Amino acid sequence: MAAPSVLLRRRRQAEPGRPRRPQAAPAARRRPKASEQFAGWAFVTPGAAIILLFGAVPIVWSAVMSFQRNNLLTGNTPYVGLRNYRLMLHDPVVAQAVEHTFVYTALFVPGAMIVGLFLAVAMNRKIRFISLYRTAAYATMAISTISEAIVFIWLFDPSYGVVNYFLSLVGIPPQQFLNSPSQALFVIVAMTVWGWTGFSVVIYLAALQGVPQVLLDAAAVDGASPWTTFRRVTLPLLSPASLFLAVWLTINALQLFDEVYLSTQGGPLNATTVLVYYLYEQAFQNFNFGYASAIAYFLFLIIIVVTAIQFRVGRRFTYYRS
Repeated sequence: MAAPSVLLRRRRQAEPGRPRRPQAAPAARRRPKASEQFAGWAFVTPGAAIILLFGAVPIVWSAVMSFQRNNLLTGNTPYVGLRNYRLMLHDPVVAQAVEHTFVYTALFVPGAMIVGLFLAVAMNRKIRFISLYRTAAYATMAISTISEAIVFIWLFDPSYGVVNYFLSLVGIPPQQFLNSPSQALFVIVAMTVWGWTGFSVVIYLAALQGVPQVLLDAAAVDGASPWTTFRRVTLPLLSPASLFLAVWLTINALQLFDEVYLSTQGGPLNATTVLVYYLYEQAFQNFNFGYASAIAYFLFLIIIVVTAIQFRVGRRFTYYRS
């Protein structure tokens, strides 16, 4: 029960015609003491120093090297201006790498989103062992890229791979897969879609659980079929999650490296050479760090432009529930 003084104050406020006591002005915000400021900066400084050392310094240094002929082995680093950038325009491997990067991105991003959405919808229900199924779906993110590459190299091995075995059951001759210039890139797409499915499932599952049940019930009362309800109600409410996934997965796809390095090393016949792998070859195999830095900034420009386009276009199709 409330204290008598509280009850009396409430009754006085409820009496008609009785003026209310003006509210006291909020107290001025206390300025932090010097010791508190020092403690705050002490906590922030190590993280800021790490970011500066391993983030800002390499970015600025690579920008400087992109205008030099630099191999990091000698002190001779002559300034060459835009020579490295002009070389990219006439380098056929750069053109191939850009093409492979965009083909991979165009297949990987929608593939990972569609598979993730399908599994998230299937797991957005209350059934037995649903926690086990959700954990299994996310387990792909917990597996290292090295293990993932080894598994897929074994699955798609031309001689004793499991995929070729199942293809032989339906009369399809053995395929070369990672040894074929026309098939290797698609195998890498399948590998990375499998590896990133868990991330897409988690994002979509969280978005699905945020869809108001009252809207789904209203659609059912109006006679909408499950497919119509999903297409007209659920999908629009998932658009913010879809935009986030599209941007995030695209940025990761444009920086593809690990799977290529571990499975094909850019081959066969440069069929899987992407921009980051070609950058790695120029920097750590040919020791042409100036040219590699120019490629890195070219890729950075591509990422900025593609991301800006995605946000501009995606804003038109994104619905934010108020």
